[in-house]
Amino acid sequence: MEHSNCNSISSSASELPEPDIHILTSGGFRIPAHSSILAMASPVLENIIEQPRKHRSSERVIPILGVPCDAVSALVDYLYSSRCKEEEIAKYGIHLLVLSHVYSVPQLKQRCSKGVSQRLTAENAVDVLQLARLCDAPDLYIKCMKYIAAHFKSVEQTEAWNFMQDHDPWLELEILQFIDEDEKRKRRMRRHMKEQNLYLQLSEAMVCLQHICTEGCTIVGPYDVKPAKKPSPCNKYATCHGVQLLIKHFALCKTRVNGGGCSRCNRMWQLLRLHSSICDQPDSCRVPLCRHKQNIQSPKIMAFKLQNLVLGD
Repeated sequence: MEHSNCNSISSSASELPEPDIHILTSGGFRIPAHSSILAMASPVLENIIEQPRKHRSSERVIPILGVPCDAVSALVDYLYSSRCKEEEIAKYGIHLLVLSHVYSVPQLKQRCSKGVSQRLTAENAVDVLQLARLCDAPDLYIKCMKYIAAHFKSVEQTEAWNFMQDHDPWLELEILQFIDEDEKRKRRMRRHMKEQNLYLQLSEAMVCLQHICTEGCTIVGPYDVKPAKKPSPCNKYATCHGVQLLIKHFALCKTRVNGGGCSRCNRMWQLLRLHSSICDQPDSCRVPLCRHKQNIQSPKIMAFKLQNLVLGD
């Protein structure tokens, strides 16, 4: 019995000879096809076609059962045209993924993997994950894992998750390990980004410190360089302004003078020491501590030197 929806050889095959083979689908429907086309498009179908028949006069039929007839029809259309409609992927993507895996049609398999991954939900994510593992679709497998990790609270409420817990505890363990590794990876990434941001801030602070001590900026500058009447902000003013405030505070801080601990003064002192440790031109550098690497001076002496940097003081 032939069905109208299942009798859909691509229009590109209109000039081909009469079909010499039929594909039997669920419900007894038959799709006429050409063995040469099927053999070129699928090595698995080629092996099936080349198997000797019991009787030469017997009709050649390839059974593809267990999936909807229209999904098989979409597969045959793809074998002829190398094209698959988006609505077919939306409706039969999972079936086509299985068929493309079984009959070794890699381009269709890749297309189906992408289409199915774009339609993941909390309800189907576990089932698709299991299917991706069975069909050896690593890209889809990873996307399912990431989806489950991102929507775990919703996924673990589904029937598919409960069924997996009862029948495939190893897969559950694999998912939980992936989620744990994913969280660790995210923490490492956040820590790395935080460190990179800190290094960037320190690098800018080093540049600004040298700029302030050499050229001066809006409120602080070298004592032997006459400041402009209206100093204009530099291109790193956000960082530069903070360094200027630290310098001004360090020079005038009463807490430090009285022997008390001051966190802002400690930051300024650390900034000076850091610059001194990395500066490659200590003889010509105008940052106070740089000229005294071999004889690091006390914060009180450094404060006196920095007082000369404060414009207008």
